[in-house]
Amino acid sequence: MGPDQVPAGIDVQVPSVARMYDYYLGGKDNFASDREAAEKMIEIGRQMGNDTREIARANRGFLGRAVRMLAKAGVRQFIDIGAGLPTQDNVHQVARRHVSDARVVYVDNDPIVLIHARALLASDPEVLALEGDLRNPDAIFDDPRVTGHLDLTQPYAVLMVAVLHFVFDDEEADRITARVRERLGSGNHLVLSHIYVGDAGDRATQAGQQVYSTTASGGIARRGYDRIAGYFGDMEVLAPGLVPVADWDPETPPEKVDLVRSGILAGVGRVR
Repeated sequence: MGPDQVPAGIDVQVPSVARMYDYYLGGKDNFASDREAAEKMIEIGRQMGNDTREIARANRGFLGRAVRMLAKAGVRQFIDIGAGLPTQDNVHQVARRHVSDARVVYVDNDPIVLIHARALLASDPEVLALEGDLRNPDAIFDDPRVTGHLDLTQPYAVLMVAVLHFVFDDEEADRITARVRERLGSGNHLVLSHIYVGDAGDRATQAGQQVYSTTASGGIARRGYDRIAGYFGDMEVLAPGLVPVADWDPETPPEKVDLVRSGILAGVGRVR
C-alpha cells in the first residue's frame, strides 16, 4: 500500500493487529511498524517453542473448515466480525464452493481493512464490507445495511475469529459474547477462536502484552480454557469441540488433543 492509499488521520507508525496478522500470513498489506511489531511476536513465540506464523495459518485454516462445514449444512449467510484484511479463501469464496448464493457481511473497525475489502468486493452484490465494532454487537445486527442484505429470520452464522482477545477486559468480553448469543437465536451458529494461555509463562505473556499495547487495539488477552469455553454459554459446541485451531476438523477429528501448549483455541457453537 502506498502513501496515497492511506486514509487521512491514520498514523502508519502505529501497528495494526490486522496488518500484523496479514504479515504473519505472508501478505504485503502492511507497514514497517506492523512488521517490526510482528517480528517481536514471532521471536516471543520462538522462545516459547511456538511458530507464530504457523499458528496464524492454522487459524486461517480453521476459518475455512468451519465455513465449509456450515455451508455444506445449508447455512447461506455469514457475518464476519473483525474480518481483517482480505487474503486467500475469504469467507464468501469458501462458502460459494458449496452454496452459490451465499451472502456475507464483513465488519471491521480498521479503515485500511475497509479500503481493501471494498476494492476487492466492489463488483460483488452478494457481499458487503461495513465499518463496525464488536464491542457494540447490537449496532451491527441492527444496521439497516445488514438487515437489508441478510434475512436474519433464516439460518446464519456469526464469525468472531481471532478478534475477541483484543477485548482485554474479561467482563466486557463476557458481555459481548452473551449479547451475540442472544441475538443469534435458535439454530444459528457462532464460530470463534481465541488466544489460549496454555503453558505461556508470565514473562512471555507480559512481553506479548507489551508489544500489543503499542498497537491501535491497545492490548491483548491470553485466556484459559474455561473462560474461552464460557463464551459459548449453553450453546451446543459441535464436534470436535473446543480444541487448538490446527486440530479443529469435523471430517477428521483428532485422536489426541494437546491442551498444554499455548496457541489458539477454536470452536463452533449452535444455539439450541
